[in-house]
Amino acid sequence: MRLYNTLTRRVETFTPADPARATLYVCGPTVYNYIHIGNARTFTVFDLLARTLKRRFPDVVYARNITDIDDKINAAARESGVPIGAVTARFDAAFSGDMQALGLLTPDVVPYATAHIAQIVAMCGRLIASGHAYAAEGHVLFSVASFPAYGQLSRRDPEEMLAGARIDVAPYKRDAGDFVLWKPSDASLPGWDSPWGRGRPGWHIECSAMAATHLGQTIDLHGGGMDLQFPHHENEIAQSQCAHGGKVFARHWMHSGMLNLGGAKMSKSLGNTFRVHDLLAQVPAEALRYALLSGHYRQPLDWSEALIEQSVRTLDRLYGTLRDLDDVVVDAAAAPIPQAIEDALDDDLDTPKVLALIAGIAAAARKATDHSERAARKAELLGAGRALNVLQMEPAAWFARGAGDNDARIQSLVDERAAAKKNRDFVRADAIRQQLADEGVALEDTPQGVRWVRKRAEQMR
Repeated sequence: MRLYNTLTRRVETFTPADPARATLYVCGPTVYNYIHIGNARTFTVFDLLARTLKRRFPDVVYARNITDIDDKINAAARESGVPIGAVTARFDAAFSGDMQALGLLTPDVVPYATAHIAQIVAMCGRLIASGHAYAAEGHVLFSVASFPAYGQLSRRDPEEMLAGARIDVAPYKRDAGDFVLWKPSDASLPGWDSPWGRGRPGWHIECSAMAATHLGQTIDLHGGGMDLQFPHHENEIAQSQCAHGGKVFARHWMHSGMLNLGGAKMSKSLGNTFRVHDLLAQVPAEALRYALLSGHYRQPLDWSEALIEQSVRTLDRLYGTLRDLDDVVVDAAAAPIPQAIEDALDDDLDTPKVLALIAGIAAAARKATDHSERAARKAELLGAGRALNVLQMEPAAWFARGAGDNDARIQSLVDERAAAKKNRDFVRADAIRQQLADEGVALEDTPQGVRWVRKRAEQMR
């Protein structure tokens, strides 16, 4: 299996330090709000990676943390007028529900930051004792100057990294780039006793402590979104290696690309995000998963209504193929994943190639006439879908999804087509007619205007 290593900037053969046990750590959510679809891309990519690794190695330990102590959580609780625990409980449950709906595995380990305060305090103590951190005014700060390799992951120029840090430098910092490991808490904030007074951890050290506790001081593979390279992952490397006597923190780094909306990076700060919780009420979950895997994980992905519609239409065709093979009995759970699919996944998770292969398998299945060949193609299609965790529904259930909501969506498309024709935008009008035809919807002209009807199953074959 060959994967791109962000640290070395090249595709490398992935080999765990212990061939019998591979360890994977992925930075999870801060539970103060619903996650957006950009977050979901990261978690879906690493779910696919974990599934693939579990077919390659005897034992895989996949950890994805929950950050349940953070200033954003504190602010959300103040704004809502509820206890901090109410915020974290609500959005932790929402996150779990969203991930389950998207078909993600529950990781082998789900560590919570608040359950690792003792390990965080101990790591801070080791860093102070070794001269890599210092206490000041109730804070503990990491001394960036004590770690010459700082910047090795993001490959940022030291001056560039310090440029933003110099703004409003706290007086207790020795250097502008030093970052907080522990900070004081007043009576209104959550806090724990420590040698430096009552306080709470900084964000970066939480992941270092949780990874070391559950996976060891050196982990095989660390993942997350591209936006976490700096400063979060850079800081994790610095504090972990210094706390563990120079041991490598992560042997391999992987980062998923950003989601773009209208050419701009999707982020909460820009206010241009789509919440997964909302999308799941409007779009089939498998279509969202398909869309998130439609581009190569390292590349930016343009998120749009057109991408979602295309994903739904593609799954309609694939499920339609399976529906046409209803008379062929195949054990879906036992269907092997085709080797060509496995080879594409071994080539740095090449999901666009996987999806092209699935389309080819479906095309061959539609052309097959001999019973044994049809059975073989159906098994191949089901096995290929299992690799990405799509095509996991019965065709009848897929086509019966959200019938009431779907009626409103179809009518809106019919109305949009009528407006397009009125504006002489015949290209868009024809595209909508074809989209509806692909979904089994026929348009009929009547004296009262255009009406639509669903074709019976036998008409669609």
